[in-house]
Amino acid sequence: MKKTILVVDDQPGICMLLTDILTEEGYHVETASTGKEGLEKMNASVYHLVLMDYQLPIFNAFEVLKQLEKPNNQIPVIVMTGMTEGVVREKEDCNNIVTILSKPFNIKEVCELVHSILK
Repeated sequence: MKKTILVVDDQPGICMLLTDILTEEGYHVETASTGKEGLEKMNASVYHLVLMDYQLPIFNAFEVLKQLEKPNNQIPVIVMTGMTEGVVREKEDCNNIVTILSKPFNIKEVCELVHSILK
């Protein structure tokens, strides 16, 4: 069975790129373009991993993660951001954040990171 990944980013190009790459790597990928949409999908479906932009319309990544219902609040999450320093301080409040990925990111590193989390 393919593992399912949710990509939440308001930039369509990022969603498309990650969907293409991760699908090629053998994963099933779904997308959301706002924090609200991401929250709704995470509470309605089962995901093995979430890649989420920090700065999203409606709710930012941490606001989404704080509102997750159990057991979805245990889903491993990679937060993507262009402003790493401020985000690292907030990370302590969310136990399911595996790492913070700086934008722009290296596709090879993303694939290796995803494989290491989902192995």
